[in-house]
Amino acid sequence: MAYPLRYALADLALALSRAGANPAEVRSTAARAAADMIGDGAGVQLLRDDGRYEEISYHHLDNERSGVLARALDRAGDTPDDEYSTTLAASRRPIVLAGEAAAGLANPEHSITAAVLCPVIVDNTYAGFLLLTRHTPDAFYSTPEVELARDIAGEVSLAVSAARAQERLRAAEERYHRVLETIPEGVLQLDPEGVATYANEPIGVVLGMPRAELIGVSLRGFLDNVGQKELDRRIAECKTGRSTVGATRLMRADGSRRSVRISMMPVRDDHGEFAGVLCMITDTTDHIDARGLKRQLDHLRRLDSLGQLIGGLSHDFNNLMTVVAGSADMILTGTEEGTQPHQLAQDILDAVATGRTLTHQLLAFGRSEGNRPEVIPIPDLLTDVQSLFSRTLGERIGLDLTFGPDVWPVKAERGPLEQALVNLAANARDAMLHGGMVRVTATNEVVEPGQFEAENAPAGKLVHLVVTDTGVGMDEDVRRRALEPFFTTRPTAAGLGLATTAGIVQNLGGHIELESKPRMGTTVHIYLPAAEERPASAGEGRTKQAVIGRVLIVEDQPDVAQLVQRLIAPAGYEIAVATDALMAVTQVASGARPDLLITDVVMPTMTGPELAGALRTHQPDLPVLYMSGYSAASLGPQLHLDDNSMLLEKPFTRSTLLGAIRSLCGPQPVRQAESPPGSSPVRQNEGPPSE
Repeated sequence: MAYPLRYALADLALALSRAGANPAEVRSTAARAAADMIGDGAGVQLLRDDGRYEEISYHHLDNERSGVLARALDRAGDTPDDEYSTTLAASRRPIVLAGEAAAGLANPEHSITAAVLCPVIVDNTYAGFLLLTRHTPDAFYSTPEVELARDIAGEVSLAVSAARAQERLRAAEERYHRVLETIPEGVLQLDPEGVATYANEPIGVVLGMPRAELIGVSLRGFLDNVGQKELDRRIAECKTGRSTVGATRLMRADGSRRSVRISMMPVRDDHGEFAGVLCMITDTTDHIDARGLKRQLDHLRRLDSLGQLIGGLSHDFNNLMTVVAGSADMILTGTEEGTQPHQLAQDILDAVATGRTLTHQLLAFGRSEGNRPEVIPIPDLLTDVQSLFSRTLGERIGLDLTFGPDVWPVKAERGPLEQALVNLAANARDAMLHGGMVRVTATNEVVEPGQFEAENAPAGKLVHLVVTDTGVGMDEDVRRRALEPFFTTRPTAAGLGLATTAGIVQNLGGHIELESKPRMGTTVHIYLPAAEERPASAGEGRTKQAVIGRVLIVEDQPDVAQLVQRLIAPAGYEIAVATDALMAVTQVASGARPDLLITDVVMPTMTGPELAGALRTHQPDLPVLYMSGYSAASLGPQLHLDDNSMLLEKPFTRSTLLGAIRSLCGPQPVRQAESPPGSSPVRQNEGPPSE
């Protein structure tokens, strides 16, 4: 008898294991087995996760009675706080009932004459009970039958414990997969050869392929030669048990590239052998682009600050050069030609003229904001920027400028246009690290409408500027993107040179094209609309005013004010000097009536145009000669010149200053006697001065 019973318990254990994680099947299998092995009826009632009893699984050898007894004995929804439940949980031993005690488990009509309740203990916790019932008069359960019931309850405990463990494992796996599918990082599991055995959805987005198609594909296909060698090295490190982290570039299925950060950790099989690596892949392209954009914006801010610094320094330098030029001019006029002092003074004036050209270029280049368009002769433009080109290109690169005197002028802001040309020179220099040649040509060209493919391209009379270098050139992909902002093939460059040039040309209503081939150099074509008018000469169209004698000089730099006074005093003017604009306003309001105002443009308390407006409320026809270390284009809208005003750019000499006064106001008074510098001679009105 023992062997068949042992086999029956073994069969029950096998049946319960096959029931797996299905709690209802576990209960039903155990109830049927108990009824078959012990006889009459048996049921299993377990606790739910909320601590209440779930539905009972009950089976009787008489199938017609199974349903009725199941409904009578079911305690679904009850809490285990009754006498039997608390006793089972505390003692963990079977409870054997007979007579009235057994009949009390259900209604009298169900005729329960004997019963056994065996606790089911799962993970050392009370989880329910196994119930046996008999219905014949004077029925009872023998000790072996009670022990068998305990064994069956034990098998139920093991089955429920395994089922709950599987449920926890399945829940953990679901959470794990849910995490893998919802995290923004891509996840790849690779075998030792680098072939994908698992891929989540985000890695499919990174690589540009559906994740189902990634399974069985080697990660090497998304890496260049350097990346493949790095992958082998990292897999080898993981094989030794170490994790690795590093950055690389992946090529997507569409050919584009993404910057990623890859964390790799080893994966072991059930025997502890190396089975591959688990990769966490983070797309850092946007972060790197944002960091690069910040670097480029910082570069732009530095350029803007540099432009303001250049403008300020050039202005102050021009003030100093005005004193130098004026003093040298006075020495020149006071010495005999051919003497050493005369030659030294002439050398100083020549150097000042060169410095004046350079500082005006720097002013226009560094302070382009607020510039005003002007008619620019192309020969003058290219001649002026030749020195900037030479400084930009350096000694190892030759420069060839070719243009004719009949090239049409253009109407543009000089500063931005010079900047565009210098940017092209800088790009050419970077393409010729071992030296070469830059050629610049300018020709006239008449373009028919629609000749250029670009939208809004100009037509008609155009000036065609061509800048050619003998550098390394560009392939077609780079050439197409060369004009894009922030695009560069050099890691240390900002990618703004050609883009800035293109923006300047387009703002001028022009058109730009690139020609380039690897190892054949690059040619940049710039087409600018020709100006309809020639630049007017200084003073052209001005109405000559009456002869003047009283001059008011307003300059916040005392040394410049003193120099202007010394330069014009020998011509016979009556001079008043003010180093503060408010002082000049007070003098005129008190009755002073100058015939000419000579004033600086940029002053701390009141600008020159503001001063002129204030004085003209008393003298509407007051001529104004403005002085400034900035050019007219750089001053922009803060200076408006009418027919009775003129701008004299610093540095200047005595002859240019007196010439500007004659151009604006007419002849100076003839002095009767030479007066020492700084004196105030008597006003004279007869005839031009003798010089």
